[in-house]
Amino acid sequence: MPGPIQSIERAAAVLRLLARGSGRLGVADIAGALGLAKPTAHGILRTLHGVGFVEQDPTSGKYQLGAALLHLGTSYLDANELRSRAINWADGLAARTGESVRIGAPAEGTVVVVHHVFRPDNTEQALEVGELLPPHATALGKVLLAYDSDLAAAVRGSDLPSLTRRTIVDRVALTRALAGIRQAGWAGDTEEFRPGEAGIAAPIRAHGGLVVGAIGISGPVDRLCDSQLRHRRTLVGHVLDAAHAVSRDLGAGH
Repeated sequence: MPGPIQSIERAAAVLRLLARGSGRLGVADIAGALGLAKPTAHGILRTLHGVGFVEQDPTSGKYQLGAALLHLGTSYLDANELRSRAINWADGLAARTGESVRIGAPAEGTVVVVHHVFRPDNTEQALEVGELLPPHATALGKVLLAYDSDLAAAVRGSDLPSLTRRTIVDRVALTRALAGIRQAGWAGDTEEFRPGEAGIAAPIRAHGGLVVGAIGISGPVDRLCDSQLRHRRTLVGHVLDAAHAVSRDLGAGH
């Protein structure tokens, strides 16, 4: 087995030190307490600051624990924040594709729609914010199943209901499909949730590459797929571009 990673051990020690202290600590204080060189301590603090785990006082330059740590153990990213960061990109995706756009997030063993942009036409449509989607039968759901271990565990412990004749209900087939999604970086569904409807979705990532949601389009099969029921590559590209843009705004790849 490989040994422990020293940089992670040191970062954990910095967090413990700040949690134990009664006030803010400077780089020299932290370096001295942990026996680190000041440049090493500063590099660790800069990284922790970048992901929101520590905050720096602008006047004194000293550090304290950051608000992002409060989300650990509850939810990593609030749905309102996910929606606010993604709203402009979702509008742009709807304009480019001409299709309805939804943003989904995992919620207690299912997937909840946290934002919905109507198709940019004059047809009658219903707002889907708050709708719960079956993880195994929708593009948004399958993206989150592929990357969210808690959601995958919840689905493993429940039935896979057949919603249409195309719904994947075999667990081996679903496992194979999820592996393909992780390799491709996007998911599609074709009449698996509703007859005549298809979807394309891609993961939204935050700091460190953690998947916190998914963005995708849905619409009639003949618009999203070709005559062989293959999802149109141009539309897949638009969805991936939007997902990457939201992810950059959330700090993925920083």
